[in-house]
Amino acid sequence: MPSHPASTVRMGLLALLWGSSFLWIKVALNHGLTPAQVAVTRCALGAAVLVALARARGGRLPRSRATWGHLAVAALLCNAVPFALFAVGEQTVDSGVAGVLNATTPLWSLLTGVLLGTDRGVRPVRLAGLALGFAGTLLIFAPWQRAGLTSWGALALAGAALSYALAFAYMGRHLTARKDPTAVSAAQLLAATAWTALALPVAGPGPLHVDTTGVLAVVALGILGTGVTFHLNYRLIADEGPTAAATVGYLLPVVSVTLGALVLGEELTPRVLAGMAVVLTGVALTRGPGAHRPRPARRHTPSAAHAQERSAVPGRVLSGRPGRVPAGRADGA
Repeated sequence: MPSHPASTVRMGLLALLWGSSFLWIKVALNHGLTPAQVAVTRCALGAAVLVALARARGGRLPRSRATWGHLAVAALLCNAVPFALFAVGEQTVDSGVAGVLNATTPLWSLLTGVLLGTDRGVRPVRLAGLALGFAGTLLIFAPWQRAGLTSWGALALAGAALSYALAFAYMGRHLTARKDPTAVSAAQLLAATAWTALALPVAGPGPLHVDTTGVLAVVALGILGTGVTFHLNYRLIADEGPTAAATVGYLLPVVSVTLGALVLGEELTPRVLAGMAVVLTGVALTRGPGAHRPRPARRHTPSAAHAQERSAVPGRVLSGRPGRVPAGRADGA
């Protein structure tokens, strides 16, 4: 089935906010903050935003130990590790190479989803869309014209993309079915704050000589680029699955290039415009009517007596058809 319009809007907003994160990281690093300080601050600010949002909606943080165990793993893979690796990588790698390496996340997500069994709906049109998205990203940034593609910084960025893909698969399997995604995402960022705070003594807190620009950059990164985007990402994984959610990574170069042209006056060459068109085409293919293979419905043909008995149970009559349970819902849910 085609993606729901609300999910498409959510994906566009997520790409817009997430695509600006590279800029905020770079500014924060250039104005006095260390990679460890950037990572822990963005996690803490993002957690504060989501905790406040969850409380305003009447949500409660999870209490189950098992849930917190899953949250600890997800926070390590989706927050603590990639946030630190992005901050380390952007010390030596330019934004073009960073954009290309970050855009490998959907490919890693597809591979891990197939291997782990979290993504069973892969069709040729979807594979073609993923390949087109990556090709368009390469066309935009032309990494063969840039230095630093084989540096340690580039390796850190590639590791961050892989960590994101593993996290999306893990979250899709263990966390996104929870009742309140806002409370769950808030709890995960709290766990991520703890992980990154534990890393501060090892990484070295470093001297704090941050100026106003650096403070504003890390605040924008924490509130918009972490708190708001993380909530949107959770909803997208829950609605469409980890591989479809990871596809937003292909939109980030489009956002960053467009913002660069509008805000910084950077030139939009024909190659860049062509790359943006290819990216958007690839993303459209991954989200179109033929991209997802519907899961086979369970066949259940109860006897007439059993159907009559079930129809007598309160809440079991749906749309005039006795004995039917809503799709995707189990007894007692």
